[in-house]
Amino acid sequence: LQGKGRMAEPDAIAAFVGGLLREKKKSLQGKRLIVTAGATIEAIDPVRFISNHSSGKMGYAIAGELADRGACVTLVTGRTELPTPAGVERVDVLSATEMYDAAVRAFEGSDGAVMCAAVADYTPDRVSDTKIKKCDGDMCITLRRTRDIAAELGAHKGGRLLVGFALETHDEQAHAEAKLEKKNFDFIVLNSLRDAGAGFRGDTNKVTFIDRTGREELPLLSKREVAERIAERIEEFFAE
Repeated sequence: LQGKGRMAEPDAIAAFVGGLLREKKKSLQGKRLIVTAGATIEAIDPVRFISNHSSGKMGYAIAGELADRGACVTLVTGRTELPTPAGVERVDVLSATEMYDAAVRAFEGSDGAVMCAAVADYTPDRVSDTKIKKCDGDMCITLRRTRDIAAELGAHKGGRLLVGFALETHDEQAHAEAKLEKKNFDFIVLNSLRDAGAGFRGDTNKVTFIDRTGREELPLLSKREVAERIAERIEEFFAE
């Protein structure tokens, strides 16, 4: 189980070999980038919490792709079962507050960030110290707004890169364009739960890139292929 001669975990071996097979020109060498990924968990009591269906797969694919291209990547991640991509520094968090603190701290010395995490917009105003017992009648939980990580980074980004994500169920383009402006993104990656093969937990995604010059709709691709296309856009940003 330990010591000299112990075989590395199969996932680590596969990631290392995959990195060799995908060897690319280190186009992002010297760049320090942050990627947020996964869902946050907002506690109600010691047993229950509010969260969402994000698996973190898209964010992890992006972090791995950027590292493959030479970037120094910090992955700020909510709870997930995914292995850490090769060459990536991982920071584990649970709540939206913890993700805010970790992302803001990491952004200080970075060249940019990709905001892929599914962060809770609201959190319980009060967390019970003990399990809330079932009783007769309904129960009401008061929620308060969490701090907006992307908006905070956008307000202080200067000439740095900031990429956002938007997962929508209706009026997709209008919502994404509004988010692009409000949070000062350089471009935003839009996907819709109405598109087959897009959304949570799967290994594919169908996205549209939107920036201030227009939009580019991609076909259904694997999340790794989407990550490659995002990395190419990031390369173009730093080449300008």
